[in-house]
Amino acid sequence: MDKKQPEIVLRDGKPSAVILDIDVYREMLERLEDVEDLMELEDMKKKPLKFRKLDDFLKEYTPGV
Repeated sequence: MDKKQPEIVLRDGKPSAVILDIDVYREMLERLEDVEDLMELEDMKKKPLKFRKLDDFLKEYTPGV
């Protein structure tokens, strides 16, 4: 399937919006999500790991909250 080229919408002769093929748009959202996940992972790597005993965790754990 050939994907359409993006269409640029002009307002007062200046670009103001872009119309994208839905598949291209979805792919862009997926890639953005991946980048956000990677950034969050990098932040998590900078913090020290903390371990707790399972029993201690279960005392504080509230399912669904």
